[in-house]
Order: sequence, then structure tokens, then C-alpha cells
Amino acid sequence: MLRLIKLELQKLWLNRTSKILIFISFILPFTVLILSSIKINFFGFFTLELGELGIFNFPIIWHITTFFASYFKLFFAIVVVSMIGNEYSNKTLKQNLIDGLSKKEFILSKFYTIVFFSLVATILIGVATFFIGLYYSSYTEVSIIFRETSFLLAYFVKLVGFFSLCLFLGMLLKRSAFALAFLFILYIFEWLVFWGAYEVFGTTETAWKVKNFLPLESMYKLIDQPMQRVVMTKYPDKIDLTYDYGVYWYEILIVIVWIGVFTFLSYRLLKKRDL
Repeated sequence: MLRLIKLELQKLWLNRTSKILIFISFILPFTVLILSSIKINFFGFFTLELGELGIFNFPIIWHITTFFASYFKLFFAIVVVSMIGNEYSNKTLKQNLIDGLSKKEFILSKFYTIVFFSLVATILIGVATFFIGLYYSSYTEVSIIFRETSFLLAYFVKLVGFFSLCLFLGMLLKRSAFALAFLFILYIFEWLVFWGAYEVFGTTETAWKVKNFLPLESMYKLIDQPMQRVVMTKYPDKIDLTYDYGVYWYEILIVIVWIGVFTFLSYRLLKKRDL
């Protein structure tokens, strides 16, 4: 495994664009550090400091940081589809196979790299969140501090799932631009499935249940939006804002299944394709 990861990292390191995108994908999520220190002066009447609003308190901070950090995954997604596109355009895929790398090892090298970068990103976000929380949070009990670290697991699975989908699209279409464009087509398709399910079953609740099994929606559902929760902490009497934002094992399982499906399909495509 380490040999395959090292091989892939060497390829990425030699590509200037990939190095820049990887750097951006790791740095941008840390804008939460900047947000935590922002002070907004309203014409001298009062100063609003985001860190003092309670949104960086434990345990809610795990929810907030992982949710917003996950939106920056698109930058590394470009790296993933570029990994495949460059293999075809530069003929390195064929050369690797000639040099003794099996097709299975080729796919595994990509998948292991995806897991490696997802793990590093998760650790960095976890460390940043921990220290921001220690600085701003009014709660210092260990049980409260680590209560919702399950969002880190959801964040990790979400990254691996999304990048595995990008790996499959890269293998399917061989071109980075086409693969990324197909993500938008998939997004539209999932909404069409939603409306189709609504027409068949007649209720939005059932339609949402169907949509939650689809790739993009199942990944999104791992970390629900935290905005309503933030409002609820300030206005606990707002019963109408109550919603279920927890991380559940079956939601993680659905995405893990998709990870397996996309990795297997990537391997099958490579195995059947005439290089």
C-alpha cells in the first residue's frame, strides 16, 4: 500500500497544477480560523465578533467546521480527475502496466491516495477545530468537548465517497472537464429521480427517502446543514426549527457501499478497456 501511495505522490509532485490544487484544498478549509477572529464594526455603534456568538462552542463547532470545510472538496476533486486524465494523455498508464504494475494495483494506487489525502484533511480539520473550540468555547468538560466528533468520521467518509465518484467518472470519461461536468448532470439526475419518486408515491417524505440512497445526496446527508441548529442555540423556544442533524451508522454505510461500487466499477472499466 505504501509503495502505491508513494508512486502516486511522486506523479502528483511532478505536476505543478496538482501541487497548487492540493495546497489550496488543504489551506482553504482553514478559512474557518480567519472567520473565528473576524470583528465587524457597525459604524461605531457596536462590534460583532463571530467567535463570541457561540458558534465555536463545543460540541456544535464539530458540526459547523466539517460542514463548511466539505465544500472545498471540489479542489481536490479536480486533482483526482486530473490524475486519470493525465494518465491517458501522457501515456503513463500504459507505461506503468508495461513496467509491471497490474491494473488492480493501478486502481488501488489511486484509491489509497484518495484515502490518504482524505485522512490528512480530516486530521487537519480536527486539530484546527479542537484548538478553536478550546479558545472560544465556554464548555471545558471532556465529555462535551468530544461529544460530536462523529462529524469527523462523517467528513472523512464524505471525502472518500466524493473522490471515489470522481475517480470513477475520470476512468469513464478520460477527460477532467467532462468528468466534472458529469457531476452536475448527476446532480440534475438525482432531482429527476426525486420528482419521479414523488409522482409514484405521492409524498415528499418518501421521495426524500429514495433520494437519500443516491450518491450525491447520500454524501450530503452525512453532515446536515448547521444553520437551523445555530439559531436554535440562540432561540431555544423555536420549536418549528427543530430537526435531526445527527450522524447515523446507516448513512455512513450507504456511502461506504457507494465507495465500493465506484472503486469496483473503475477497476472493471480499466480491466475491459483496450489500452
